[in-house]
Amino acid sequence: MAIVTPGKMIAEDISEESVCGPSRVLWISEAGGLTQFGAFIEILSPGSRSSLKHWHKSEDEMVYVLEGTVTVIEGDTETLLHPGDAATFGAGEPTGHFLENRSDAPTRCLVVGTRAPVDVISYPDHNRVCLRYRSLPDDVWTDGRGDPASNPYG
Repeated sequence: MAIVTPGKMIAEDISEESVCGPSRVLWISEAGGLTQFGAFIEILSPGSRSSLKHWHKSEDEMVYVLEGTVTVIEGDTETLLHPGDAATFGAGEPTGHFLENRSDAPTRCLVVGTRAPVDVISYPDHNRVCLRYRSLPDDVWTDGRGDPASNPYG
């Protein structure tokens, strides 16, 4: 068993230059040595997004709001979540989604997702596909036709 207190979480700060805006991720799963699922606290600054609109072929995702309000965009639908609300995104559901903090205060969400050995992540608004092989050190990016392409995150 590993006890992971806030001071032991692995912090990842995303800069203001990011296409999604500034945020902070506090990794729980990595600090605890877990490999079968990822779990982290995501702190979104006002005006920031969690990611570009995407969906996973092989991985489930769940978001649980701890603090603040966050807007979930899934396809063309927008839903406001409050503390205690959760949103789930099933593997293989081809509707892109992301979180956006439209409030004036930071939001905190617990994010949990499975870690498939191989996943295909589609970014419908950017004509990009991420091929993730957990056995390889880097993701492979292509366009919708399968030709090599740049990472839309820069």
